[in-house]
Amino acid sequence: MRAREERGILARSQFLSIQSSSSRIDGSTLWDRRPYERSEMTSILRSPQALQLTLALIKPDAVAHPLILEAVHQQILSNKFLIVRMRELLWRKEECQQFYKEHEGRFFYQRLVEFMASGPIRAYILAHKDAIQLWRTLMGPTRVFRARHVAPDSIRGSFGLTDTRNTTHGSDSVVSASREIAAFFPDFSEQRWYEEEEPQLRCGPVRYSPEGGIHCAARTGGPGPA
Repeated sequence: MRAREERGILARSQFLSIQSSSSRIDGSTLWDRRPYERSEMTSILRSPQALQLTLALIKPDAVAHPLILEAVHQQILSNKFLIVRMRELLWRKEECQQFYKEHEGRFFYQRLVEFMASGPIRAYILAHKDAIQLWRTLMGPTRVFRARHVAPDSIRGSFGLTDTRNTTHGSDSVVSASREIAAFFPDFSEQRWYEEEEPQLRCGPVRYSPEGGIHCAARTGGPGPA
């Protein structure tokens, strides 16, 4: 029992430490910056790994409630993610089946597919130097009962209803992030983004557009063609 309580306290403190960072965004918040000579800086700016991309989904149970949807959006902003792309859509059942094909045959598969096709969802492409792990930490454990105990301030701990209606989805690896981004944003070219937009977003300054709900380099009007 004591070990379980200590793990819960640790998880909570880790989550709160993430939340406590300032919401101001510039290039220095996204990667560890120290004084560099010009040649060293040039080398780093060319690194395609400075910012990592992940797919984040807000499920129908949250999209149906505007206050919850806005609360999750604000969590994204306050934790210094860059919102690269965002869209809302209705997911067809066939698309859900293909997306969750790896779970086909498991007891929850049909329930999950039907739920995800039951109403609008919101999809994000998020960027951060550790986007995949940070988003998964913010989401909290998949099982809502566990999330409420070990990470009560996480998104699932705060808003999750059941293990299916648990508010959010996030990619679990670089490979799955690329695959899932392509599924929801077929016109988005990851390679082109790393070549054209990533250096500007990483180095700053960065501007957030409340109208479009995305970030862009302050000296541009928005993202270029995908």
